[in-house]
Amino acid sequence: MDRIDTVAGPIGAAQLGAVLTHEHVFVVQEDFRLNYLRDWDEDAEVEHAVATLSRLKAAGIGTIMDVSVLGIGRNIERVARVADRVEVNIVAATGFFTFNDLPFQMHYTGPALGFDVPEPLDAMFLRDITDGIGSTSVKAGFLVCVIEAEGLTVGVERVMRSVGRVAAQTGLPIVVHTNPHTQSGLIAQRVLAEEGVDLTRVILAHSGDSTDLDYLMRVADAGSVLGMDRFGVDLLLPHADRVDTVLALIDRGYGDRMVLSQDAFCYSDWFDQKAMSVVAEGWDYFQVTGRVIPDLRAHGVSESVISMMLQHVPARLLCPPPTGQADRITAVSRKTGLSPEKGA
Repeated sequence: MDRIDTVAGPIGAAQLGAVLTHEHVFVVQEDFRLNYLRDWDEDAEVEHAVATLSRLKAAGIGTIMDVSVLGIGRNIERVARVADRVEVNIVAATGFFTFNDLPFQMHYTGPALGFDVPEPLDAMFLRDITDGIGSTSVKAGFLVCVIEAEGLTVGVERVMRSVGRVAAQTGLPIVVHTNPHTQSGLIAQRVLAEEGVDLTRVILAHSGDSTDLDYLMRVADAGSVLGMDRFGVDLLLPHADRVDTVLALIDRGYGDRMVLSQDAFCYSDWFDQKAMSVVAEGWDYFQVTGRVIPDLRAHGVSESVISMMLQHVPARLLCPPPTGQADRITAVSRKTGLSPEKGA
């Protein structure tokens, strides 16, 4: 009953290995690419991704959770071309990425109409989980939503509540992009709990951007997992401070409520690729294996705690609940009428 859907097909928990819980393969909006990325070479970018993830496997990583969803640029066919050629497992996500508003496709649907009609996001996300993403059979293994400094806007709340409902119905985990400096993880916990989400199955991403131990322990005490997942992004917080925060939390007994990652990518249209090598020279897939783990070991962190953060916590999150993911989906669909075809 530990089936985990990956881009290349289902696997068991024993096949996960070490897991990076917050990464991207490609962040490329197709309308932007078609109109403005005139030098884009599809085959070359796929080859680059294959080479990069093959190096990651050699560095000791077995699985990455690809948090790219609608709103940030998700082309599952492109990711599948990479997944078919690498030994690293890629777990795809469903959800919506927005700091503020939803696109116009959502402005005149569901609750935006101002009366009691089904939320189409629910059916969209559920379809990605049960049937497959787009025209593929690739099924999402977790959900993603966002709450940034802009706070709980109408668009952000619609996505978050939809993600919460579908997560509560399917048992899949949630990764929430948060801004710890505005303590937005507290808002996410409140909203998701209101939708019936088990907060122990929620990763509050980018918690590692903060050294505020009081805030981090507060959200962890409520059950959620802290995403210490931007190693290499020294512009937001220096590497040493990030490591010191992890060490302080381990000392306080929170080693079983943290995961490690980098929020890296093989290609992102958010950044000028040449400028990246200057302003964020160390931001890549290899910070955790090349710097973080050696630093933790040098400070006396045990292998069992390192395995907890890299293997056991991610495996607990990605595995369906004891009743079985498929059984939960079937039971909820019968009870509520929610299905990929019908909607809520």
